[in-house]
Amino acid sequence: MPAPVVGIDLGGTKLFGALVDPDRTGADAVLADARAATPTGGVDAVLDAVEAMVRSLHPEPTAVGIGAPGAVEPATGRVLVAPNLAGFEAPVPLGDLLRARLGCEVAVGNDVNVAALGEVRAGAAVGHTDVLAVWMGTGLGAGLVLDGRLRSGPHGLAGELGHAIAVPGGRRCGCGGEGHVEAYIGRRALEVEARRRHAAGERTSLVELAGERPMKSKVFRTAYDAGDPVARQLVDEGIDVLALAVVNVAVTVDVGAVVIGGGLGERFSPMAGERIADAFRRLGHAGVEPVVLDASLGDHAGALGAAWLVEDTR
Repeated sequence: MPAPVVGIDLGGTKLFGALVDPDRTGADAVLADARAATPTGGVDAVLDAVEAMVRSLHPEPTAVGIGAPGAVEPATGRVLVAPNLAGFEAPVPLGDLLRARLGCEVAVGNDVNVAALGEVRAGAAVGHTDVLAVWMGTGLGAGLVLDGRLRSGPHGLAGELGHAIAVPGGRRCGCGGEGHVEAYIGRRALEVEARRRHAAGERTSLVELAGERPMKSKVFRTAYDAGDPVARQLVDEGIDVLALAVVNVAVTVDVGAVVIGGGLGERFSPMAGERIADAFRRLGHAGVEPVVLDASLGDHAGALGAAWLVEDTR
């Protein structure tokens, strides 16, 4: 993979890009980075912003990798649906559109998947070849790396742990399904349940701390540490549901490491990691007990992983 390569993490609210030297290893591969707000004006506005960021990092990159939210068709680079991106409610041929603009090779993958690849190649999971990386954020995302390579599956759905059914007939997920993991540990779902309980008469400092603003991860941590019963019940239950789902994945594909990241994951580290490790000891099969690690790259995980995605998809 000849230099220079640009990796872009295209988020629902933020764009983060990195110029990557493929001849270097780990986080030292990042030569420069940039960030900007994700525009809300539709597909063309998003394309303009991505192109501007790429050009700001290098005027003529040899290749560009993109990590995009939502479902991505691996073979074509089409974003099938990304509800958090304006204009991406229907399939968008993101790879083709950016190739035409940039005049270079473009690879597109799911943002959480490429972040998992970044943590394996340069972050917390260096030295491990079989890894499940879980991001506890607005929702619950996960990426699966097997034999050192990102596993996306023919439909791009490998690692969609947030939509695994953990509680049959349980809470309704934002996608419409019932009992999904994300309905119990995604920050947005936790807020919905907290506000529902508050409206039904349960007092909670979560609503008092957040007011009309979104309940950020910091709000949940503050309320939890203060002993708020709703915060404690919701977070404890959510982490237990997540731990069960992670154990099921680990005994299915036999990973050697589990990486925990995302805003909520960072706020509840190391508690979340300890709970998951304990679940392996209690529920593991035939001695399966992967090491549980905290993600270490922050924003760079997605950009680095996106850059390496180019090489891996050749």
